[in-house]
Amino acid sequence: MTDGKKTKGFNRRQMLAAASVAAAGLALDAPGAMAASAAPVANTRYGKIRGRADGGVKIFKGVPYGASTAGANRFMPPQPPAPWNDVRDTTMFGNRAPQTDATGFMEEEVVALDRTAQSEDCLRLNIWTTGLKDDKKRPVMLWCHGGGFTGGSGGNVRYDGAMLAKKHGVVLVTINHRLNALGFLYLAKLGGEKYADSGNVGMLDIFAALNWVKDNITEFGGDPGNVTIFGQSGGGSKVTTAMAMPQAVGRFHRVIAESGVSLKAITRDEGTEIAGKIMAQLGLQPNQVDQLQQVPFQQIIAALGPMGPAGRFGPVLDGRNLVSGNGPFDPVAPSISAKVPMILGSTLTEITFLNSTPLDPIDDAALRTDIKRGLRVDDAQTEKLIALYKKDFPQADNVRLFQLIATDNWLTANVALVAERKAALGQAPAYVYHFEKPTPVHDGKLGVPHTLEVSYVFDNLDGPTDDLVTGKGKDRYPLADKMSRAWTNFARTGNPNVSGLPTWRPYAASDRAVMIFNDQCKLVVDPHAEARLAITDIHVRQGQTSS
Repeated sequence: MTDGKKTKGFNRRQMLAAASVAAAGLALDAPGAMAASAAPVANTRYGKIRGRADGGVKIFKGVPYGASTAGANRFMPPQPPAPWNDVRDTTMFGNRAPQTDATGFMEEEVVALDRTAQSEDCLRLNIWTTGLKDDKKRPVMLWCHGGGFTGGSGGNVRYDGAMLAKKHGVVLVTINHRLNALGFLYLAKLGGEKYADSGNVGMLDIFAALNWVKDNITEFGGDPGNVTIFGQSGGGSKVTTAMAMPQAVGRFHRVIAESGVSLKAITRDEGTEIAGKIMAQLGLQPNQVDQLQQVPFQQIIAALGPMGPAGRFGPVLDGRNLVSGNGPFDPVAPSISAKVPMILGSTLTEITFLNSTPLDPIDDAALRTDIKRGLRVDDAQTEKLIALYKKDFPQADNVRLFQLIATDNWLTANVALVAERKAALGQAPAYVYHFEKPTPVHDGKLGVPHTLEVSYVFDNLDGPTDDLVTGKGKDRYPLADKMSRAWTNFARTGNPNVSGLPTWRPYAASDRAVMIFNDQCKLVVDPHAEARLAITDIHVRQGQTSS
């Protein structure tokens, strides 16, 4: 890592020490950490589970919602877990789905990642609630983790749901599900009807978790008739994909997509090409698909690295599970979820989350080179973008200009496009936000990076690693209170308006209202409109979206 990524008085050793503190906290979840008589016990359809209590919150971790996905179940739709007779201990996170360990991210995020063992027996969920069997019908919020469609887990310590449960009265659920080639490898053309669902089994896992919620969440004081699915980054892409998949209809009632949306899906031809390349990496012929079910998962994961960009994974437009247009929100929003309200948004400098993003000063030549390479644009388009962003951000230096342009290219323009298409259906609101409160870490060089708002939404500013991302200032607390209340009120009612915020109007083509979250929150109509249109035009020309 370059010196530009370091901050005085803050280094990797300190972060690892913080991670040790987090691990120590997780160790309290171990069996025997408290008397069994004091531990909450709940009934599920498959058997009884024992969790732990902490400050009025009942916590259950590693609850099975599906059977192992190994062997004959690999690439197949999820199966129910086997019932059990004894009371099952559920005080520790379950196995992560097989994946490669994350690289290339800011260290402040890496220390929060779940490092539990990997296994194909990974269909587990975690619950935070303040009530059992009390019939209070709390709104349920099911969180889909980040990491694209290739990595991550619901065990990231920044996803702790205790504050949302205790302070805001919701039942919080996080999940693990299949990822990368084990969750999104399209094998139907090579292996036949047996593998018809293989390109989307990672999404089908999420739907299995939603079915578990429908069948069991009343036991935990939750309302199965009021479920919000939400997620950040890859989690945002998952929940917007779910909006276009018929199996999920009726299983959720609101959607929140933070810094991640899904426009297009992988085509069947693209998916088949990726599958063929993986099989070649493993020494298998295209007609040996069945043998893929017997290859140790470690070998499949190892085969992903050499594929580079060719190993792109995500939902597949298979004509069975995902059928509309070019994907979930292209060329239009999915009609099957037209009545589902949503919140969606992004942060000001998402791109600083990636270590490849420059943080130190760059000259004019480097700015132009980085824009041309990063956005794949010509000289004229580069000059137009620089002029537009200098007009909108006159105080920004070259490195900040690049971060702003790269961020809008990566996420912000697509958020606006998804909101516009959702609003065009005219049946449910889309509320758009932009998170702009900077973090002071790295001497402020990160600005407002990807994942920063997660700590505010979860009201977790005092979590074991959260202040590594947000800083330690008391100025953080009012904004966390407003955002967490807005998110949970939306989950409860479908409306994010709460005291302390300006009136938050839904987004529309005629009134592109965006809530700016900062120390002073404000509603702005179509911020940086010319820049948004310029980026969107580039995307259309490059075929990233339909016009």
